[in-house]
Amino acid sequence: MFQGKVLGIYTAPARREPMVSQDEVHVVPGKGIEGDRYFKGNATYSDRPGPHREVTLIEIEALDALEREYGYRLQPDLSRRNMLVAGVPLNHLIDREFTVGGVRLRGLLLCEPCANLAETSGHTHIINHLMHRGGLRAEILTEGVIEVGAEILPADQD
Repeated sequence: MFQGKVLGIYTAPARREPMVSQDEVHVVPGKGIEGDRYFKGNATYSDRPGPHREVTLIEIEALDALEREYGYRLQPDLSRRNMLVAGVPLNHLIDREFTVGGVRLRGLLLCEPCANLAETSGHTHIINHLMHRGGLRAEILTEGVIEVGAEILPADQD
């Protein structure tokens, strides 16, 4: 069991555009986060459709470990993930449903770091440093609004 929290929400209007901090976002099943590059279909991997592009999450604990273990801080917007969360064991949510505020999500697969992240962050070794702790790709199951500060719970606990 866990009880987490959304610390930050980020979207980008197009591929390679900077992530912009949002106080709240509207999410739509099968589409993603309204206003985000994947929702609009103009992202790096938009040619590979599927629910694994709807929303991504990363743990603040992973970014803290990166700084502690390797000596550099990756700012949440540079992670290129949509949500910065605390207190949520993202790796354990694959094939599990959970709620973020009033929205239900399903964890699909780990969001492993890639060459694009290495390029945009300016840290060439980040791929190895964040391997298996680079976040989670999730499918949106119910439409709604997610805001900073929203509680995150396992679906069977909401």
